[in-house]
Amino acid sequence: MDIIRQSKIKIGVDPLGGAGVHYWEPIAEKYQLDLTVVNKIVDPTFSFMTVDWDGQIRMDLSSAWAMQRLIPMKDNFDISFACDTDHDRHGIVTKGAGLLTPNHYLSVAVFYLLQNRPQWATTTAIGKTVVTTQLIDRIAAKLNRKIVDVPVGFKWFVDGLLNGSLCFGGEESAGASFSRMDGTVWTTDKDGFIPALLSAEVTAKTGRDPGKIYSDLTKKYGEPFYDRIEAKATPEQKEKLKNLSASQIKHDELAREKITDILTKAPGNSASLGGVKVITANGWMAVRPSGTEDIYKIYAESFVSEDQLKKIIDEGQEIVHHALQA
Repeated sequence: MDIIRQSKIKIGVDPLGGAGVHYWEPIAEKYQLDLTVVNKIVDPTFSFMTVDWDGQIRMDLSSAWAMQRLIPMKDNFDISFACDTDHDRHGIVTKGAGLLTPNHYLSVAVFYLLQNRPQWATTTAIGKTVVTTQLIDRIAAKLNRKIVDVPVGFKWFVDGLLNGSLCFGGEESAGASFSRMDGTVWTTDKDGFIPALLSAEVTAKTGRDPGKIYSDLTKKYGEPFYDRIEAKATPEQKEKLKNLSASQIKHDELAREKITDILTKAPGNSASLGGVKVITANGWMAVRPSGTEDIYKIYAESFVSEDQLKKIIDEGQEIVHHALQA
């Protein structure tokens, strides 16, 4: 907070009609921040929200549609951010890059934190879900920090954050938490406030746009192309996908690259993925059924090109099709 205050950067915040409506202004007053709450509306029907890509109202902070109130205001502030209604997720908007995807921002956050938290023990690890970008793995490896890959779900970070074996936990759905300055636990649940405020600290301390920092990271470690798609699935189909085994994957290649590993358990804690992850030298895909809706999700990433990413997704759908026909 001292760094942010002393830099005198201008901050824009959209609480999306949630809990933070009552907290951001007191925070700004207490720490003397130049912070503007751009939306103070509290409406349980969320009628103030812009609709998402499919016409639905949802607080998806990675969606340019849902973030339409804040994105056009990006030039009014040095850094802007939003949190969802219960403030456990973050969305970061920068002057230069506009809305950062969660994977992009989490990569910047990890890169910055590992070099700006001197009291953190070097033995503590970075926790990430298996469907979060592998750019974080490359950054951590360069900075000599261990990665702990866990299944989807923030609950898998709780023990590590609590006992200090993890200094950071993050997931591609814009959830994150990390240790206090002294390395002790802050919270074992995802917290929208601190990743949001961290973007202001990064901007203040480095004097650089976090979007530009991300661009520089891709030049050094490779540029990832990432996507996630959803498709309908019956409860019976979801059960099949949840219990996929490596032996059911008959493919030797994925997007013309040799498959190097097939995972049904998380490398970090050996817990079931509730699906499968297929890995090659320059990409990967994962499939898992939703725990709350009658859909399944395919996650994919390529460090080669958008074209290879599309091939990975297409072949991932083939893998799903064959599994469901079995």
